[in-house]
Amino acid sequence: MSALDDLLTYPAYALIRLRGSGTVTLLGGTREDLEWLADVPLEDGPLPAGRRFDRLLCVPFRQVGERGFEVHDDGTPLSAIAVDYEREVPLAEVMRLLPTDPVQVTDAGGFETDDEEYARIVEAIIRDEIGNGEGANLVIGRNYRARLADWNARKALSVFRRLLDRERGAYWTFCVFTGDRWLIGASPERHVSVHGGDVRMNPISGTFRLRGLTDPEVRRERMLEFLADEKEIYELFMVVDEELKMMCDICSEGGQVLGPYLKPMTHLIHTEYLLAGRSNRDVRDVLRDSMFAATVTGSPVENACRLIKRYETEGRGYYAAVLALLGRDADGQPTADAPILIRTADIGLDGSLKITAGATLVRDSDPEYEVAETHAKAGGILSAFGLVDAPEPSALEGLRDLIVDEDVLIALGSRNQRLSRFWMTDQSGAGVVPELAGRTAVILDGEDDFVNMLRHVLTVMGMKVSVVRHDAYQPGDLDGSDLVIVGPGPGDPRDPADPKMALLREAVRGLLDDDRPFLAVCLGHQVLCGQLGIPLYYKDIVFQGTQTQLEVLGRAENVGFYNTFVARVDGDSELPPGVTVDRDPATGDIQAIAGPHFRGIQFHSESILSENGYGILRDLVTELLR
Repeated sequence: MSALDDLLTYPAYALIRLRGSGTVTLLGGTREDLEWLADVPLEDGPLPAGRRFDRLLCVPFRQVGERGFEVHDDGTPLSAIAVDYEREVPLAEVMRLLPTDPVQVTDAGGFETDDEEYARIVEAIIRDEIGNGEGANLVIGRNYRARLADWNARKALSVFRRLLDRERGAYWTFCVFTGDRWLIGASPERHVSVHGGDVRMNPISGTFRLRGLTDPEVRRERMLEFLADEKEIYELFMVVDEELKMMCDICSEGGQVLGPYLKPMTHLIHTEYLLAGRSNRDVRDVLRDSMFAATVTGSPVENACRLIKRYETEGRGYYAAVLALLGRDADGQPTADAPILIRTADIGLDGSLKITAGATLVRDSDPEYEVAETHAKAGGILSAFGLVDAPEPSALEGLRDLIVDEDVLIALGSRNQRLSRFWMTDQSGAGVVPELAGRTAVILDGEDDFVNMLRHVLTVMGMKVSVVRHDAYQPGDLDGSDLVIVGPGPGDPRDPADPKMALLREAVRGLLDDDRPFLAVCLGHQVLCGQLGIPLYYKDIVFQGTQTQLEVLGRAENVGFYNTFVARVDGDSELPPGVTVDRDPATGDIQAIAGPHFRGIQFHSESILSENGYGILRDLVTELLR
């Protein structure tokens, strides 16, 4: 019997090519369904010789409810396949063993949400959600359904073979059988990995479509246009910010940003960054606290999940969640490797096929472009089933020349010139600020994990920092610290019926009345201005994930904005006594405000979009506590 024959005797199994490896990992075992990630068993000590893995987890999107986020609970199980059989087989041998059966359909189906309706949804989200302060971006999926004829394991393995043959650049190419469904795909994106305390995340965003670009010169010209596209640039920066929020929660030393890089696939080229950090957290906690990537939800993630539930009519199943291999290293320490479940087919025993694709929607998204992006993202896996044409071979030639082209590399690398130096370097080198060492701060969280980045930056400065969520706030929670920070979050600060806004207004009013030193950031800044009697307006142009140069603390700074609303005054006569502002001379928009014991900033000094954000935050906090 071959290794493949052995594998198929197990009730649950997986074939996985990890990160372009020259081998395919074969795993067989038994499946157990669990309620919580904390229920997943972890083994102790070194693994037996020849073994690396203990379990393969299939984590559904509904598991994000563990974080208290809203989600359609569709009952998709959290399944753990205990590994009883593990083999590494050379790729060439696996290709020889895998069948090449054709896949036929009884119902070719298609996207349930047609192109016109999806475009209308994109328009509505830009207008009604992002345009009203409900987050910086959002990913809404659309489901492609079909019915496959005489579906069986041989046909599943045949699809897997086609993916191995055709799909380049995948983080994992896989075929997983749980006993009642197959998950088959080629995911480009690592969500998170843990090994020896090293944590890695790989935010990918920005999509250059290759289909139809057969002329090398035209392809190069279009690639340079793509790399200069501000929408694509800031779309990637936004997801880096979002995953840095997670890294700063998971890793004691925050996260360092490396890149950017090009990630060539068969149909597409993506842009990506690598985030690196260190953690001693339980790998199950890392998986739970990073549910799920902004690249497949939106940001802030909690608010994005609420909107996904509103705009998507059913649960996501496994789409946008993760597979996760749990194992042990040579020292017996737990490891984890988790790709995002995108570019993946979910097939039932009866041949019912579902493939979900979504586009990242931002303030200046073009509906037709986002429709085309969903087709491109689904194209690779659909072609493996014969549901769309495979890419023309000529479209795949010469990619190496393109991705090492000098002008392409210069255009890609120039992106970092506008980013925070703090996050692009070893942060331990920033050093403790003597005036802040040992001082205490408490951050009131307005439902945005930017507070994790704020906490990390202040901790690097030497401060002791705690966070209080708005929905857990109790009177007295802000007492006893040297400094209070009223943090950012989504929503309309003018809404009199919003409980969160009422709480923030009450907290700011108390800080003003008690003469407490405090810093208000973004939403907190808007609430502060409102409590000082300064009117709030919609911004003329929504600033969600935008960098702008302005005067801060008497110097020109490039800083990052995530705001739909703004405080605005025409002249100093409208300000309360003792209050000064920095404002846009053309619009009157207040970018910063200062009073006897408080400061407010509309921008995010902690964002990767703020080039000197560390210095700005240091100077603001030092002024307040001096």
